[in-house]
Order: sequence, then C-alpha cells, then structure tokens
Amino acid sequence: MCIYCNLVLVVLVVALNSQAHAGRIIGGHESAEHSRPYMVYVKGYDVNDEPFTCGGFLVREDFVMTAAHCKAKFYYVCFGMNRLDDNRTKCSSVKKDFQHKDYNNKTLTNDIMLLKLSNRAAKKIKRMKPIAMADKADNSPKMCLVIGWGITDNGKTSSKLMEVNVTLTDDEMCTEEKAFYSKGKKGPAGGDSGGPLVCENGKAYGVISGNLEDLTKYTKIPEYMDWIKEVMQPKSALD
Repeated sequence: MCIYCNLVLVVLVVALNSQAHAGRIIGGHESAEHSRPYMVYVKGYDVNDEPFTCGGFLVREDFVMTAAHCKAKFYYVCFGMNRLDDNRTKCSSVKKDFQHKDYNNKTLTNDIMLLKLSNRAAKKIKRMKPIAMADKADNSPKMCLVIGWGITDNGKTSSKLMEVNVTLTDDEMCTEEKAFYSKGKKGPAGGDSGGPLVCENGKAYGVISGNLEDLTKYTKIPEYMDWIKEVMQPKSALD
C-alpha cells in the first residue's frame, strides 16, 4: 500500500469534506493573457440553490473535466477569459454531468467528473483550446503547474487567473490511491478544486482534489483514461 497516502488519508478526508469549494492559489503569479486556453470557471448550484465555484479545464471542445465533489444541481461553465470581470466572457450550460461511478464522497476517492457542454466552447471562442491528457505511456512527472481563481496570499478571492509551480512527492505517485500529492505552502486549496495539474510536457496529469495545510491531492488522470474515453464516445456525447 502507498504508506504515505495511507497515513494522511484519514486527516485529509476530514479537511476536504469541510473545504470542498473553498480554495486559493498561494505563492503564485498571474497567468499571461490567453496562455491557458483550456481553463474554465465552473459555477454550480447545489440542491438548496446555493452557489459555489470550482475550476475546470477543456479536454474536448464539448467536454470539461473537473472534480467529482463539484457536482451540482445545475451549472454554468465560463471560458475565454483571464479575469472574471471580463465582459467578453462566454458561458455555457451543462447538458449532462458524468461523475465517476465509484466516487466516494466520504473518502473523496475517484474524485473526477466530466461535464458535457450544451455548446462547443472551442467553436464559440476561437482562443479556447482543449488540453491533452496524459496516459499511462507518459513519463511520471515531477514538476507541475496548478491554476485557478481562488483566494491568494492576501486571503481574498482573485479576479485574475493565477498559477504556481508545485513539486510532486517521491512516493511512487500513491498508486493505490490513484493520486498525486504535492507538499509545501505554495499551491492550491479546495476552491481551486477541479482545476488541472499540468506537467512538464504540457499535458494535464491530474485534477485538483483538495488540501490540508501543506499537502495537496490530485486525482491521477492516466488511471482513468479508459473511463474518460468511454464517457466521451459519440454515443455518450449525444445523451
């Protein structure tokens, strides 16, 4: 078993369940304009019609990936901006969500979800571009980037898209947990949940799941490629 993951899992789960939609990029800097053309802002409404926000990223012109704990009664997915107050921002409703069938909201395992957009983002805004996803044939990463609009060092939510580099742990990528972990004060917290972990080759390797103090968990995309391909088949896209 992944000993490092096993030791932190119980403590991490408590924090993740209480911080599911809060978040921040700590120690980062503003992303260059249009340098992250796959980034989207997910606004959801829960069963009580209370709003919350998550990150997400375009993996096909009609599909966005985010965290399973970002599931909502209904959503708006906004794209094509670095600043949330950009009046050029375009949004789409979600035709269908695909929360992973084995997602566990107590342990937050399999914390991954796909959103089928009502509109094709890449056609609606030309500067939008899906990001390639890593699979098992790709090398294990070490240095990666996380991105989001969450709370920054000053404790306030940023209207600007922010990013920061993180270093993944050396714990064989926590294989049984199907997760990556990074450690350190710099990085995201829960409210950047759903955003991508982008590594050296420019591919998305993980989905930001949440954090506790200086430990951050990312759902490991290569472990879910069979499920992703199944969901994104034309028959699913037409549901």
